[in-house]
Amino acid sequence: MQPHLDSAPLAERLRPKSLDDYIGQEHLLGRNGPLRKAIENNIIPSMILWGPPGTGKTTLALMISEIVKRPFYSLSAINSGVKELREVLSRPSGLFSPILFIDEIHRYNKSQQDALLGAVEKGQVTFIGATTENPSFEVNSALLSRCQVYVLEAFGMDELTALVQRALVKDPWLKSKQVRIESYDALFRVSGGDGRKLLNLLELVVLNQGDAEEVVITDELVMQVAQKQIARYDKAGEQHYDIISAFIKSLRGSDPNGALYWMARMIVAGEDPEFIARRMLIMASEDIGNANPTAVIMANDCMQAVKAIGYPECRIVLSQVAVYLATSPKSNASYEAIGKALALAEKTMHLPVPLHLRNAPTRLMKQLGYGKGYHYAHDYEGNFVQENFLPEELKGTLLYEPGKNAREDEIRKKMQHLWQDWYKY
Repeated sequence: MQPHLDSAPLAERLRPKSLDDYIGQEHLLGRNGPLRKAIENNIIPSMILWGPPGTGKTTLALMISEIVKRPFYSLSAINSGVKELREVLSRPSGLFSPILFIDEIHRYNKSQQDALLGAVEKGQVTFIGATTENPSFEVNSALLSRCQVYVLEAFGMDELTALVQRALVKDPWLKSKQVRIESYDALFRVSGGDGRKLLNLLELVVLNQGDAEEVVITDELVMQVAQKQIARYDKAGEQHYDIISAFIKSLRGSDPNGALYWMARMIVAGEDPEFIARRMLIMASEDIGNANPTAVIMANDCMQAVKAIGYPECRIVLSQVAVYLATSPKSNASYEAIGKALALAEKTMHLPVPLHLRNAPTRLMKQLGYGKGYHYAHDYEGNFVQENFLPEELKGTLLYEPGKNAREDEIRKKMQHLWQDWYKY
């Protein structure tokens, strides 16, 4: 029962075919889950599945197409572009629109995403995109607004155990090997919560035992096999995300040595330098912000320099900016502030703009009181006058709280002086 060398990996062989076989994501696919209800009623919206690697995004897309009996087309944003996308969209469809699945949709640029937008708007396809990146930042707002976003959660210990047990029961080859698991710790640790990686690691460990009739899996055995077989870096795979995560955490943690090491790992492996620069630009705003506004300028200049000169010379610019970001003071105050603002806006979209803040380009609008009572800041000493710039119901709501660093301490003192009667800084 040894698998053929060209047979599908274990994770592929075990893809579930029904909702009841699917492990995890109970908040979406449980008995009362919103996505389960949509699938059972054959009302499939265009959607984006956002979650860590190996949480079942591709499996879920395939399963949806099989359950609702629709044609299924699949593209990867890594190796496809507008040409391949238009070729798929030109294919005739039947009564129901086909499902178009695009893996790693965040890797499509704006023009590529725009090419998809028209087909989604017309209902020509039901689009399912998968991404490990926050779609709010990586997907065009026009496309995002036409999709339902479902967040897939990382597997917990119970789900990972269930995946392994299901493999031992369902896969004929594993059943024939009489596999007994003495400890799950190393399996879980090496796979990092990635279901696909876990199953393929399990198969790799068993394969390495040759023709043994019984396989006892221990932590020592798993580590022995993993150290020999797992690739150091795969730009399209799991370690891509692990290493960029380690890089960003090193920058955030003010360790230039760690940041340089993980950056070097990416450079040696041939990572796209624009990807590294782009992530530094995001980090400069998210984790440094107004503690040092020059960080964003440096990171943006780095992005432009990388585009202009490329490897190998751009490694010098990447190194300089990485060291600058790592050694810079840190603040996530602006990042936290927009999160609070978005959450508040979602709940209060019904609140009108106060009359004194409205534009009054016509006589009727002026007669209705638009703009009446607005105080022009430059008419006052210090170019400031206290004014309510929020809906009346939200007056005094504090969204931005300056971070604890030298520059934002100055901002806090200024805001306390200006807004002492309104906001509690």
